[in-house]
Amino acid sequence: MNTFHPVFVMKVLRRKRIVLFIAYILLLILTMLNLANYKWTKEPQQCNHQMRSTPYQSRSDIRYLYSSSMPKKRQLVYVLTTWRSGSSFFGELFNQNPEVFFIYEPMWHIWQKLYPGDAVSLQGAARDMLSSLYRCDLSVFQLYNSPGGKNVTSLGLFGATLNKVSCSYPLCSAYRKDVVGMVDDKVCKKCPPQSLRLLEEECLKYSTVVIKGVRILDISVLAPLMEDPSLDVKVIHLVRDPRAVANSRIKSRHGLIRENLQVVRSRDPKLRRIPFVDPNHKMNKKDGSDYHSIGAMEVICDRTTKTLRTALNPPSWLKGKYMLVRYEDLVEDPVKTVRGVYRFVNLSASHDIESFALNMTSGSSSSSKPFIVSSRNATQAASAWRTVLNFQQIKQVEDYCHHAMTFLGYERVKTAGEVKDLSKSLLTVPKL
Repeated sequence: MNTFHPVFVMKVLRRKRIVLFIAYILLLILTMLNLANYKWTKEPQQCNHQMRSTPYQSRSDIRYLYSSSMPKKRQLVYVLTTWRSGSSFFGELFNQNPEVFFIYEPMWHIWQKLYPGDAVSLQGAARDMLSSLYRCDLSVFQLYNSPGGKNVTSLGLFGATLNKVSCSYPLCSAYRKDVVGMVDDKVCKKCPPQSLRLLEEECLKYSTVVIKGVRILDISVLAPLMEDPSLDVKVIHLVRDPRAVANSRIKSRHGLIRENLQVVRSRDPKLRRIPFVDPNHKMNKKDGSDYHSIGAMEVICDRTTKTLRTALNPPSWLKGKYMLVRYEDLVEDPVKTVRGVYRFVNLSASHDIESFALNMTSGSSSSSKPFIVSSRNATQAASAWRTVLNFQQIKQVEDYCHHAMTFLGYERVKTAGEVKDLSKSLLTVPKL
């Protein structure tokens, strides 16, 4: 056939189109393979190095989209509790774990900044802060900084000088995160203040983030976070005998004046009752602070009862994501409790962690400093209220908290003699 015949030319052109199409497909495949193998973190990592000395910016920076250190699945934990429930020690069990990024009382900044706002009105702001922190976005702390103040640093966060992340390498050379043991706040205060950006980068390295807080009053406040498919939040509800809580609140009343006022302002006026006043108190000296210390128990126990009722018949967002821990059980058998807690949040309790928990609860000293975590006779401290509170104060707390006490397995007392009889246990099996 003539090579210039129109039919022959058309056949050649069709074959060339097919060859070109196949070549195009092969080129496209090769390009995609190259893109898949390309190390996308290269440029952002260089950018990070250059920006470390720049003023703090939020994590909306696009570099976080390419962070190689963000774990695919992160376990997020909130320790739901109230003041004077042994939560500082309980939180320390996570602070000491090398696999945990622990944040201590972040909502303190909200309550200080928005004082004298009542406790209930601050719940939404507290939840929003948690939402940011669980994403390792620490820029939220800037919102509660003083106007015109300097950028918040790692040492500017509440409890930073006792935090193992802030006081350990690479943020500070004073300690190592993988070595279990309490840090000295005097040593940590000498650590160089680091930007929140660097603290965020540390946060992103951890697969478990634990936040301990006393300022979420009802677990229902956390529902939007627990329903968020991008977050995997579990709640550990740490409770303690309300009479022991009240006793400890009175003991540390000078350190809780503002918090007590904020909680008491949240009372339902229809249910307001006047706490008994210890006749041995001197008027105009301790009465006011003791009044608020015990009066705050009405709000705390009311909200605790709501949480317990929710947990007893859990909605879908709470099923499998809630664990109750009684402080009394923790100090009675710390190793067993720690193992159970760690199992719940997909952690393993090392021998060092178990030894730490045991040593911190079996010391010989008493709790002379209410805001300091130290080795002490925790079992003795758990029942100290029985020898300190008078019978009127005990009955007032029981009146406020009888619903919560029933759920949690704390027996009420009938006589003053029963209170003083330490051979009689007032613990029963909780309903949850």
